[in-house]
Amino acid sequence: MKSLMKGSRLSRIRFFLLRLDRGRKRQIMLFVDIVVSAASLWLALALVQIDDLDPQNVAFLALCACCAAVLSSHLMGIYRSMIRFIGVDFLPSVLGMVGFSAFLLLPALAYNLSAPEAVRVVIVYSNLLIVSILATRFSARLLLNKRSANRERVIVYGAGKGGLRVASSLLGSQQFIPVAFVDDDPRLVGRRVAGLEVFDARLLTKLIADLNARRVLLALPSVSRSRRRQILNNLSHLEVRVQTIPDISDIVSGAARIDDIQDVSVEDLLGRDPVPPKQVLLRQENTGKVVLVTGAGGSIGSELSRKLLEVGPRVLLIVERSEIALYNLDKSLSKSIKQGKLPVKLVAMLGDCRDQARMFEIMSTYRVDTVYHAAAYKHVPIVEHNVIEGVSNNVLGTHTAALAAVEANVSTFVLVSTDKAVSPTNVMGASKRLSEMILQNLDKKSRTRFCMVRFGNVLASSGSVVPLFREQIRSGGPVTVTHPEIIRYFMTIPEAAQLVIQAGAMATGGDVFVLDMGKPVRIVDLATKMIQLMGKTVKSPDNPHGEIEIAFTGLRPAEKLYEELLIGSDVSGTSHPRILRADERSLGDEQLERVLDQIRVAIRDRSWEDLRAILLSAVEGYRPTGEIEDHIYTTLVARSGETNITDLDRYR
Repeated sequence: MKSLMKGSRLSRIRFFLLRLDRGRKRQIMLFVDIVVSAASLWLALALVQIDDLDPQNVAFLALCACCAAVLSSHLMGIYRSMIRFIGVDFLPSVLGMVGFSAFLLLPALAYNLSAPEAVRVVIVYSNLLIVSILATRFSARLLLNKRSANRERVIVYGAGKGGLRVASSLLGSQQFIPVAFVDDDPRLVGRRVAGLEVFDARLLTKLIADLNARRVLLALPSVSRSRRRQILNNLSHLEVRVQTIPDISDIVSGAARIDDIQDVSVEDLLGRDPVPPKQVLLRQENTGKVVLVTGAGGSIGSELSRKLLEVGPRVLLIVERSEIALYNLDKSLSKSIKQGKLPVKLVAMLGDCRDQARMFEIMSTYRVDTVYHAAAYKHVPIVEHNVIEGVSNNVLGTHTAALAAVEANVSTFVLVSTDKAVSPTNVMGASKRLSEMILQNLDKKSRTRFCMVRFGNVLASSGSVVPLFREQIRSGGPVTVTHPEIIRYFMTIPEAAQLVIQAGAMATGGDVFVLDMGKPVRIVDLATKMIQLMGKTVKSPDNPHGEIEIAFTGLRPAEKLYEELLIGSDVSGTSHPRILRADERSLGDEQLERVLDQIRVAIRDRSWEDLRAILLSAVEGYRPTGEIEDHIYTTLVARSGETNITDLDRYR
């Protein structure tokens, strides 16, 4: 019972101390230093057997010791140290503080004592003060960091500054305890950092078993993405959870702190080292100009807006149909403008790209120079189940926005396209390819320069498999993959946005730019790595006792096993190593007008069969893999075999 009461009192003291602000904590440290320095001097006088000093002289020497200790501590930065995170690296500061304190105290001792006595007293005093300072600091650290004995044991990969910061943070954690460092640098192996030994990274498998570690933290913020990916591949077979700290670019930009621990990002797994953007291309069509982004609330549109802020447009117009998406982006960008004191006027407007009057109103009023058209329905199954809305938005919306740009004398119009536009098997891809051909045709007869930028999947965008896989793993599985052989190209959202902007600057008119997506990735391999790096095992016929199963659900309607980026072979390079230029077929004036008129009629009549026939005749390579999957169409067919909506005339 007594031990329980004692533990309760210690908890209350600890809770009280933790709630104090930094100023109050420093005051307590100052008071403790005054007490221990005075006590150390009194004890030193007693141990050296100086008993002929009167109380007034002892009090004077104690006051001198207190002043010398406090001044030395301040000069050595002792009071800036965070007690909860101090380690062996704190010792040099203490030694310096005590040495300087003794130097300041020695004249006062020499004035009151003989020289030999003064030297003996200062030596004993110095040793007592070292012990006292270290004892009080580490006792306080033990009290403040008193934690459960069941804390999870963690190995930190990387013994540099990032690893030191992470280990120090973990020492104050309720949940984790660092037990060792590993590093690839042989110069660090065998040293001690924050009281922990640094081992060769090649011994990691043995260390995990010997130290009963359940987690590895990758603390290498400044290594290249390719090196980080290589390390993660080496760790993926270990039955531990692997987490990382942010890379150095996020830390420098203020987007993250060095001790922010997070799950391995898909950029770490798949991302490549980015090519530094060419500033002249980023700025050419944007700096000091009026720039508009349609579909600004989406994954690409929002990242385009953020990247454009960095190059200093005079006015940035963000147009979005979703009110909540527009609100969130406006709030985020406004915060960035305020924090960076950027000379950019931000204008957020609701608008639908299919509304030509609204688009022209915006572009002409603000005298827009450059348009980035990112407004589109992009999820293959969603568009396949909502055919008329998908074609209306992607095809007619692009045509309408482009006509408004021509009428408003916009200089450059950049369409954000997709690899699914190549030999499409789905409505989404066919609609985007038709959008490309519309702009290729318009470019021939207008002063506005039109270009298209085509790329594959972007990592961690809305609808990406990555957040889905992560959620499925956390909930215990299964992880769902459509097909064992399905592959996709991936690119990070920031890299895609930067390349889109740079490609737009290289446009001469009617260009189809293709971004270098790197090597394709097997989705099942991605799922396997994510499971392993989150500390789980894959359940399979070879490992029936695994924790997470990978379930193959079959290809979704109109889904392809692989994506292409080019229709033909006529492709050339550009001044940027990751941007290619393709030469592809476009529609003539009469054919284009006929196709658009047919699409409008099919949409008006709600004729899904006619709409598919139009896409089949207009889009080269469009080969749907199944029947029409539109929800309304299939429901009507199942109900009566008829697809006509007899009461629709009243709405026309």
